Amino acid sequence: MLEGAKSIGAGAATIASAGAAVGIGNVLSSSIHSVARNPSLAKQLFGYAILGFALTEAIALFALMMAFLISSVF
Repeated sequence: MLEGAKSIGAGAATIASAGAAVGIGNVLSSSIHSVARNPSLAKQLFGYAILGFALTEAIALFALMMAFLISSVF
């Protein structure tokens, strides 16, 4: 019973990886649209896009860490 609960918990924690993938796609899409509208701001928008990628990826890494903790500690 405990093994099943651990698997369900770890699986639920990895759902954030799908959310992070969607978030990264949104950041890239918004960046492309913004550069298409105003190409002179491409350098500044690139910095914002990298920041968005980093913050979104941090959420995925935290979720992966929680999944490993759930599956190994309990």
